[in-house]
Amino acid sequence: MSEASSKSHYETLLLEPAQDDVLVVKFNRPEAANALNTRMGRDVLALFSDLHLNPGGTRCIVLTGAGERAFCAGGDLKERDGMSDAAWQAQHVVFEQAFRAVLECPIPLIAAVNGAAYGGGCEFALACDFIYAAESARFAQTETRLGIIPGGGGTQMLARAVGMARAKEIIFTASTFDAAHALSWGMLNKVVPLQVLMDEALKTARTIAANAPIAVRQAKLAIANGVEVDRRTGYIIEIAAYNRCVPTSDRREGISAAREKRTPKFTGS
Repeated sequence: MSEASSKSHYETLLLEPAQDDVLVVKFNRPEAANALNTRMGRDVLALFSDLHLNPGGTRCIVLTGAGERAFCAGGDLKERDGMSDAAWQAQHVVFEQAFRAVLECPIPLIAAVNGAAYGGGCEFALACDFIYAAESARFAQTETRLGIIPGGGGTQMLARAVGMARAKEIIFTASTFDAAHALSWGMLNKVVPLQVLMDEALKTARTIAANAPIAVRQAKLAIANGVEVDRRTGYIIEIAAYNRCVPTSDRREGISAAREKRTPKFTGS
């Protein structure tokens, strides 16, 4: 974990350093189904901004929800009830920055969806690199039922995850769908029983964390930016990321370890 984040207290987030340079981040408002309020938006923004600037020894992050009821149930409607238009829009700027901080996090990020992921909760999951979910997890973009549309990147990320036609159906109808459907549509990487969800997510996170951290982050950068452009430009991005890895100590260690048939010891340098 980065030095600053390890010393910080977040009112709505619970940070649990796991073994092998993995950090578990939990939305921590279980009494409110981990709904996104202004304080949580500010906490998410602060944490992920810090991790972007100062990742320290954190090589992979698992994002999940406290309790078994919800991953994140979306915006806190109790807090929003009676808000003026100006106050609503000001709050949403905080949320926009929080979603962007998660989406642009350079550290590999796995969503472990343990329950309801509605509205902004679904968008937080989609902002991660990939998603593991419990069999009991449920998803929805409920915004059109509230007179708004997804505002945390949902119209963009969901369409990329499940295809434009499916995303239109999900968003236009505001209907709930289960983990089995989400898996079949390509939105999820894995669905497992709730009791083993974190074990599975942490197993994968530790596998990622054992690889060269600069290389993994450069691969993430190349994929994330390359898919937004034409193939030739994407390849240029890939080569720039590749060349960032060449002068590293980790590249030399990886080659030496392979030649000597031993486990490499990467330092992130």
